[in-house]
Amino acid sequence: MLNFSTAFRCSTAFRCGIALLLAAAFSSVAAADGLQLQDIFEIEFASDPQISPDGETIVYVRNFSDIMTDRQYSNLWSINADGSKHRPLTTGLRNDGEPRWSPDGSRIIFLTKEDTDRQIARAELHCRWMDTGQTARLAAFENAPADLTWTTDGQHIAFSMVVEAQREPFASIPAKPKGADWAPPPKVIRRVNYRYDGMGYLKDGYRQLFVLSAEGGTPRQVTDGEFDHEGPLAWSPDGWLICSSNRSPDWELNPQESDLYRVPVPGISRIAGDGKIARITTRPGPDHSPVFSPSGDRIAWLGYDDRKVGYQISHLYVADTADAMKNSPPKKIDVLGGEFDRSVESPVWAPDGNGLYFNYDDRGHGQLGHINFDSDVREVAKDVGGTSIGRPYQGGSYSASNNGVLAFTWTSPDHPAEVAVVRPFEKAKAEKAKVLTLLNADLLEQRTLGKVEEFWFETSLESHKIQAWLMTPPDFDPKAKDKKYPLILEIHGGPYANYGWRFSAEMQMYAAAGYVVLYVNPRGSTSYGQKFAELIHHNYPGEDYDDLMKAVDVVLERGFVDPDRLFVTGGSGGGVLTAWVVGKTGRFRAAVSAKPVINWYSFALTTDAYPYFWQYWFASYPWEAPADYHKRSPISLVGNVTTPTMLLTGEQDHRTPITQSEEFYQALKLRGIDTALVRIPEASHAIVKRPSNLMNKVAHILKWFEIHED
Repeated sequence: MLNFSTAFRCSTAFRCGIALLLAAAFSSVAAADGLQLQDIFEIEFASDPQISPDGETIVYVRNFSDIMTDRQYSNLWSINADGSKHRPLTTGLRNDGEPRWSPDGSRIIFLTKEDTDRQIARAELHCRWMDTGQTARLAAFENAPADLTWTTDGQHIAFSMVVEAQREPFASIPAKPKGADWAPPPKVIRRVNYRYDGMGYLKDGYRQLFVLSAEGGTPRQVTDGEFDHEGPLAWSPDGWLICSSNRSPDWELNPQESDLYRVPVPGISRIAGDGKIARITTRPGPDHSPVFSPSGDRIAWLGYDDRKVGYQISHLYVADTADAMKNSPPKKIDVLGGEFDRSVESPVWAPDGNGLYFNYDDRGHGQLGHINFDSDVREVAKDVGGTSIGRPYQGGSYSASNNGVLAFTWTSPDHPAEVAVVRPFEKAKAEKAKVLTLLNADLLEQRTLGKVEEFWFETSLESHKIQAWLMTPPDFDPKAKDKKYPLILEIHGGPYANYGWRFSAEMQMYAAAGYVVLYVNPRGSTSYGQKFAELIHHNYPGEDYDDLMKAVDVVLERGFVDPDRLFVTGGSGGGVLTAWVVGKTGRFRAAVSAKPVINWYSFALTTDAYPYFWQYWFASYPWEAPADYHKRSPISLVGNVTTPTMLLTGEQDHRTPITQSEEFYQALKLRGIDTALVRIPEASHAIVKRPSNLMNKVAHILKWFEIHED
């Protein structure tokens, strides 16, 4: 099985030949077998669909994997909004992304990194003229830029990029003799934020803003100082660049605090006042994602009043541009949809300037919404997402044209992200979305996927039911006599996140191995409102455990699951709950806790995000309330564990460091409990970033369950 796009991507005849041989071997797998481990290299998905200003053409990122390099890559493709002329704009083993249309629709800019002999080269900014296909490199960078934003006249491009700080050595020693082989010099760390998961130890520098001519040349740095200046960015009607930043002296210790700032750009801004960076908002809490209305008379952005709780809904704010740009704070701020109990993301103004589009999650579904100044939120499209291939997490993105046509990533349990469009409102109702691509048709027509059923059940919560999904094996027969199926309870991470009606390669492979797979959004999950998520504030893990156990009981009542063959697994927050589950009950035959937190005290002082967790997930510093940290730690229950439990974590995980897994592993060893520690070399918290790591994760989980099934 070799699809067109796979052949198009092959950079040499040798690679194409190998791919053909592998495809032939893989195609021997019977369709009834469901999704197989090796299929990971064949799955493709769309992301970041950008529709042209006239609503006619969509440029999107097409993501794929290469079996020879074990890497994920991305090229740019285009497709007309009616589904015609689907064709590649870039090809090869490279990472192309962040396509952005010029205001007049004549060009797109995008970032690219080429893979040369498996070494990723520096990032480059390219521009493509859409009428001729001509492409030019505008600039090259040692550090990758982000937040590409055109000026309204299409003459300049703004972006953010890390600028490394130049510092004198902390201490000096005499120079080594010529030819001497001395140890590497010490690395002195003095900043609060010095490492980040997936990036390792950070370069000493700060994210600054730059402006570049659309014809290329040398970028101009327009911000400085020991602060980060973040996107998304926006240009005001009078040429100021708007960003989000926290420019307070203690900004690194307050990760949820930021305000909007306006930045003067000489030659572009019509400078008023002293021409210095000026603060626009002053609320306690984050302010970000600014967007100006089509006429420029209003500005909208996202944020919330920080209450120091683990999950807080982002609201949509709107102010008159004149007030926002001249006053601090703006004279009048409207909170649109103030009663709308869902977190809002990615605002875009509607063409009439009387409302905005945005995306949000509702009950395990990604949604596109629209709100006017005089009406409630209306649903525009459903099932936005599909960019989280491993497990069915929220995600996805969209863009809007000048005539209101929206392009977005659409998903379902049997489809990773595809490109879809939805047309403008007609009589207060959007027409049905149209899916334009089927990127995995060649693969999925050869596989029988597990079927997914959504269901709800009651727990001890009086005001809420709990939502869950059940995936059954491809050959599932609930009425089969003398046959009971094993069950895997798969717990989502976060814990402020949600599973939903989306594709999941990992769960499909569990189903293909013959398991019924149960996944649940217990209390604390997002997409059900602020109060539901806040039920685990300073109480995690807690009664969310009860929701999970009740879900298992509800499925057992159906009669087709073997109560003696129950298994449990989960990653990150799901790893925490897995370790908590085996400390609370012995009903599961085996467990795999992936990248867990085992001891909240040590975690809070070793995670990369340590300025955040102690003040949002707990009431005080660890040393001030050690008993509180301990009672919520799975290590407190390790003396109860009888379940064979595997720990699985990336060796370069800086979010939930592997020392957490080692702590539980060694405690179980001391107690004589069957356990194993799986270390994934070079992997961060995002274990499955490399395709073979996703295969290894699933293979090791299935093997652990297999050896403990009897």
